[in-house]
Amino acid sequence: MKPDDEICYCYHVSLRKLRNYARRERPRHASQMSECLGAGTGCGWCIPFLRQIAEHAAEADFTLDQSPEAYAAARAEYRERRAAEKQAGDRKEGGEA
Repeated sequence: MKPDDEICYCYHVSLRKLRNYARRERPRHASQMSECLGAGTGCGWCIPFLRQIAEHAAEADFTLDQSPEAYAAARAEYRERRAAEKQAGDRKEGGEA
């Protein structure tokens, strides 16, 4: 991925912003990456990638080995799966009442 490609689609946070934040702040826990414009607090898709960025904060040229298109497609599948799981949970709760 390129530096200006979005990692967090919910809050439109780019790889560049996240790398700079991680380099500057050196988060002790990946969850601290959410302090960078709310990344990871929306749908949750980007959390594993935020972990990778936090772990490799010292590497100036770190990037994710995935094309932006593949990343977007995988996120779309994740969102569809989450929506289906939520819908199934809602039906289950409705049927038990």
